[in-house]
Amino acid sequence: MPEGTVEAGEVLEVDVDGTRGLTADLVAAVSGVCDRAEDHQAVVVMRIRGSAEGVALPGIALVTKWEGVLRRLERLPAASVAAMWGPCAGVALDAALAADYRVAHPGVQLVPGMLSGGVWPGMALYRMSRLSQRAAVRRAVLFGEPLGADEALAAGLVDEVAQEPAVGVERLVERLPGVWGPDLAIRRDLLRGAGADFEGALGGHLAACDRVLRRHMDSV
Repeated sequence: MPEGTVEAGEVLEVDVDGTRGLTADLVAAVSGVCDRAEDHQAVVVMRIRGSAEGVALPGIALVTKWEGVLRRLERLPAASVAAMWGPCAGVALDAALAADYRVAHPGVQLVPGMLSGGVWPGMALYRMSRLSQRAAVRRAVLFGEPLGADEALAAGLVDEVAQEPAVGVERLVERLPGVWGPDLAIRRDLLRGAGADFEGALGGHLAACDRVLRRHMDSV
């Protein structure tokens, strides 16, 4: 098979390590998976974990590229699945919430990003609030309170809690090769109910991120 091609039903895997923060390499890795999945009958599997502490802050240009590639992921004709471990914050939380199906280890915590004492105004907050309006989710979005695996399950932010998330993902992937095509993206938009609102939310998110980054740089 020629290099770069994908067989029907192939699993395309990518690691999202939240401990490294947002990097150009991560954007390129997820973008590359999207490239391969857009024209082939495949399933995207993301292995997600980690919370960044003490890593360099991304510039607003990189944040914009990251949100662009997550939006591509959400619009793929291929299904996407996340296997989640440990604390998931920053890029880990971003990627998990962009997936179609999420399997979380019992020790998972969904942790909204914090910067300079406040909640990072990332698009994870938009995705969390669109997925659920439970009280625990509101507290996470407004005050940065972490969500445990059981709370996230009850709120609909994860689909399954499993001691071995990778095994749960494997069972699901076996059923997904036939779930592929442009109609999948259309069904996602129907589920969200107001896909046109995303662009407006994205503009506000990027402006808010830029303001927070400027305040943080002024304070250091």
